[in-house]
Amino acid sequence: MARSNGGGFWADFRKFIMRGNVIDLAVAVVIGGAFGKIVTSFVEDIVTPIILNPALQAANVQDLQNLSVNGIKYGVFLAAILNFLVIAFCLFLIIRAFEKAQRRFSRSPEAAEAAPADPAVIAQERLTGALDRLTTTIETRNLG
Repeated sequence: MARSNGGGFWADFRKFIMRGNVIDLAVAVVIGGAFGKIVTSFVEDIVTPIILNPALQAANVQDLQNLSVNGIKYGVFLAAILNFLVIAFCLFLIIRAFEKAQRRFSRSPEAAEAAPADPAVIAQERLTGALDRLTTTIETRNLG
């Protein structure tokens, strides 16, 4: 079995796993799975019954799983579409809020730069400039 200078297969694998972006991705997948379950429950247990109850009652069907025509379970398909739309809407709201916060934070340094400077700082800068000019003038007169 050939070993590389980096310590071999397991050392490379350990370095790969310990990278920040891999760990961040793993956390995102776990949180995404949990969020998906919450949204699925919200859609299946709250939204779908509210929206589809009139259709289910008109079709004399008690459960969305039983809503079908010729063996085609279009009720399950409708629930999947609603699930997708609610998840997409939730993600849209989250991304929109994140982008708004990013814009707000990116404007803050610009606003700080655009803010009027402190008069004491301006006066000190003028004094420093005047002292530099005076020093230059004195040095030129002493040499000449």
